Amino acid sequence: MITVQDESSSFLPTRSSLLFRLKEWDDTASWEEFFQAYNKSIHKVATGRGLTRMEADEVVQETMVAVARQIPEFSYDRAIGSFKSWLFTITRRSIGKHLKKRLTGDSESTNSGGAELTAELESYADPAPGLEQQWEEEWRLNLIHLAMDRVRRRIKPKQYQLFDLYVTQHLPMEQVTKMLNVNSAQVYMAKLRVSAMVRHEVNNLEKKLI
Repeated sequence: MITVQDESSSFLPTRSSLLFRLKEWDDTASWEEFFQAYNKSIHKVATGRGLTRMEADEVVQETMVAVARQIPEFSYDRAIGSFKSWLFTITRRSIGKHLKKRLTGDSESTNSGGAELTAELESYADPAPGLEQQWEEEWRLNLIHLAMDRVRRRIKPKQYQLFDLYVTQHLPMEQVTKMLNVNSAQVYMAKLRVSAMVRHEVNNLEKKLI
């Protein structure tokens, strides 16, 4: 039986809602939500270890397959381990497998499926020091990007543009006001409003995205 626990210090605490919905194989919406939440972090960590984009795509696919196979046995227990750590372990071992393939030329190791794939991923160690720190950073950045994208789709384009130019792109106030023909008060109000919405969305994602 697979168990996971919460890490109170993590940016994205473990939550059970999405995990339990993933047990339903035909719940396409939940699987799509899961993929959108985690595929970018997995892919970026993989390329950060020196893998090509194609190899990183394979890491994402292998990780998702391993999760899909093990989810039916999943039991949520916050006292035992974190989902984030479990997902990191699967990702790390898949990256290690591809790095090993480069050294050995073992093409068969990337073609395993089903239970064999899950067992195989378990056999590979951490491919490089510092990977966990990178995982934490990408996890946090991905969550913020998800929150910002959700907010962007809910507000007027100009409001988000003000926020993006001044807060995200760090353009000077004078430049922003001239570009969009607004005054500084409008820029500050957009900053305060959108920032509050992003923080609120981050809190919602923390509760929803396990």
